[in-house]
Amino acid sequence: MKKESTFKSAISGIEYADTEKVSCKIISKSIYELMKKEHPKLKERDFIASKELNLYREKYIANYLTKGIGELSVLESKVMSSFNENQLIVNKLEDESSAITFGQKIADKVASFGGSWTFIITFFLFILIWIVINIWFLMSKPFDPYPFILLNLILSCLAAIQAPIIMMSQNRQEQKDRIRAEHDYKINLKAELEIKLLSEKMDHLLVHQSKKLLEIQELQTDYLEDLMKQFKKLELQNSRSGNE
Repeated sequence: MKKESTFKSAISGIEYADTEKVSCKIISKSIYELMKKEHPKLKERDFIASKELNLYREKYIANYLTKGIGELSVLESKVMSSFNENQLIVNKLEDESSAITFGQKIADKVASFGGSWTFIITFFLFILIWIVINIWFLMSKPFDPYPFILLNLILSCLAAIQAPIIMMSQNRQEQKDRIRAEHDYKINLKAELEIKLLSEKMDHLLVHQSKKLLEIQELQTDYLEDLMKQFKKLELQNSRSGNE
């Protein structure tokens, strides 16, 4: 019986049958680079066994899937950190509102009370009581006879004091609104940039994954073809042994 010819694998140094021989020239570039990392002395003119090639195909697919999960997790962490930064920008308003001075607090309270129905009703009752007392109860010796010069003086002083206090509160509110508008602009601009960056990254990942998936599909096709060849070879050997 004729002895089957063999060859020695350039990777493992193990002898295989010539039917298992695969030239490194016909191996895809990605698989060859993976093999080259583990075996730097490997050259394109060398030969390996189909079993070893299938092992490296499986290893390449496993590495790709692991790398894909890692890329998604990094992308997710970047998006989450961006949202946290936006939250910090919004919280700056609360920090600034808690840092106002005592005079600004008084101005806000005076402005809030001076523009309420409580102040209007209270002050109207005060004026009405003042007039009634000076007309009816103190007709002989009123402390502020008609035309109520003292009341007019009190009202003028109150208006002169209240007006700048209200203007102080309004100026501070305008400054607060301006800062809020600046923060809103920063948040909107940052969100727009993040969405654009996310869209570009998703496009890059889709293009990158589509290429890799096509490459993996080719590898799987080659893998199946080798398995079919081995299966046909086994069938042929079984049929020959049965005939003998």
